Amino acid sequence: MPGILGKKIGMTRIIQDNGRVIPITVVECQPNTVTQVKTIEKDGYPAIVLGFSKLKKPTKTKKFKTLKEFKLAGEQSEEYKAGDAITLERFKEVETVNVVSVSKGKGFQGVIKRHNFSRGPESHGSTHHREPGSVGACTKPGRVAKGKKLPGRHGGKQVTLKGVKISYLDSNRNLIGLKGAVPGPNGSLVTITIS
Repeated sequence: MPGILGKKIGMTRIIQDNGRVIPITVVECQPNTVTQVKTIEKDGYPAIVLGFSKLKKPTKTKKFKTLKEFKLAGEQSEEYKAGDAITLERFKEVETVNVVSVSKGKGFQGVIKRHNFSRGPESHGSTHHREPGSVGACTKPGRVAKGKKLPGRHGGKQVTLKGVKISYLDSNRNLIGLKGAVPGPNGSLVTITIS
């Protein structure tokens, strides 16, 4: 089982019988369609390409909003055919998954928000409130070292969460509940693979 593509719906919580509250992120995984099966003989490696979210006005070349390739083991490519549907039924006996999504973009941010730096003194006479502080060495090497934590673009990066527990699964409504928070805004694309 390679994986499945879904759309983040939002966060909610589950209250267990013992009163424990578990926060979950709900992801809607409409059936994915196998659009292409790649084999070792033809393409040099085994894989399948899944299509997610059909376009309202499909064209001859494009029928899905998103296409994603999943690599397979050599023998697995024979199990799939173009047009097959991948649903959440395959996750019924799975306990943990890996989740990949793009985090929310926050634009250009300073070091306090971007790197959790602490503030400078707030008393009279101090002009060092939210600045990063000293950044360079002296004459040697006479430059700022690479990788220094400085202000810059924050968020909007691909984030992978490993070993996320499945707390809720409703294959009839195409919903899966993942324990904890999943990066990205509501409506963003989420890739779920078996860990």
